[in-house]
Amino acid sequence: MPRRERPRERILVVLHQERSSAGRVGHQLIESGFDLDIRRPPLGDPLPETLDHHAGVVVFGGPMSANDHDEFVRRETEWLKVPLLEKRPFLGICLGAQMLVNHLGGKVEGHGDGLVEIGWYPIKPTDDGKALMQWPEMVYQFHREGFSLPAGATLLATSDTYPNQAFRYGEHAWGIQFHAELTQMMMHRWVVHGAHRFELPGAQPGRDHLGGRLIWDMHLKRWLHEFLATIFGAPANAAPPSTER
Repeated sequence: MPRRERPRERILVVLHQERSSAGRVGHQLIESGFDLDIRRPPLGDPLPETLDHHAGVVVFGGPMSANDHDEFVRRETEWLKVPLLEKRPFLGICLGAQMLVNHLGGKVEGHGDGLVEIGWYPIKPTDDGKALMQWPEMVYQFHREGFSLPAGATLLATSDTYPNQAFRYGEHAWGIQFHAELTQMMMHRWVVHGAHRFELPGAQPGRDHLGGRLIWDMHLKRWLHEFLATIFGAPANAAPPSTER
């Protein structure tokens, strides 16, 4: 009899729109040996009561606010106790990070002067961040709100307008404000559908989004590969994905 292959471990992927994608994060996790279990709570998908059958979680961004009163926002924010209590690797991106902050008793709010970060902006790693890995100088942002640093969390990266850009809580939970997951196709889609936001204070015009990608995206992509390996245990010496979908 042929020997059965062991099933691949799964990462729970939480998305917030019908056409949302796990993008480059999904590609790299799959190439590192994981399968993806994709759920969309706004469309009625349930979240598991336990993560016994998952190796970790990634909660992505979305156009809604972590402060919205929608039932799924409240339910999803409360559900974050599951990965925290079970000590499963957790990564929150933008909205996902803001939900984690709210769950931990922090605060999510806009900039006092109404500034947004939509485009490419510089970040600086803290000493704790430098001890983990080399960080990109520029990252892609698409947000109107930021978050406070939750009590007990360690700040990993900062910036001038929104000082809390990346943090770690305990050994297993991570949050980042910026977006490293965008493939080229995703960025084109965001630039088209999000063009009405480019008039907001501090936002960059669409041509700078695409032009900046040519300069800084390669470094952001390499960072993401190492970052995911740090969180989920993917082989750190594996070659980064060479193709975009």
